[in-house]
Amino acid sequence: MGPPVEPIAAAARWARVWHDAWEAQDTEAIVALYAPDVVFSTEAFRVPYQGHEGVRRYVAQAFQEERGPRVWIGAPIVAGDRGAIEWWAAVVENDIEITLAGVSVLRFDAQGLVTEQRDSWNQAEGLHEPPAGWGR
Repeated sequence: MGPPVEPIAAAARWARVWHDAWEAQDTEAIVALYAPDVVFSTEAFRVPYQGHEGVRRYVAQAFQEERGPRVWIGAPIVAGDRGAIEWWAAVVENDIEITLAGVSVLRFDAQGLVTEQRDSWNQAEGLHEPPAGWGR
């Protein structure tokens, strides 16, 4: 274990890695953000994914369905060991143009790894950029 990582630094890393890895469709870069025993909830009423294998399964399947993602990540909001980060992506999913917009609520451990993630999101048909002032 290295020195402790401040939650604001962990949230900034999460935002940067998710942006770059989503556009590159790099599953393993995303998995590396999470603690081995992470609870990863992608929808409020869906059973959460567990651990690295759960994150890997979810992300790999999503990337398999998506082509050409354009991704925007908002500035993290951090309080204590928790963070909230908006995200927006325009993708072609299963040959249909869609835009996803959501927020991830995260909890970080002392090493800056995510121990809990809860997502809330929605989607619309078509490829849309975020509105002016979004993500600040």
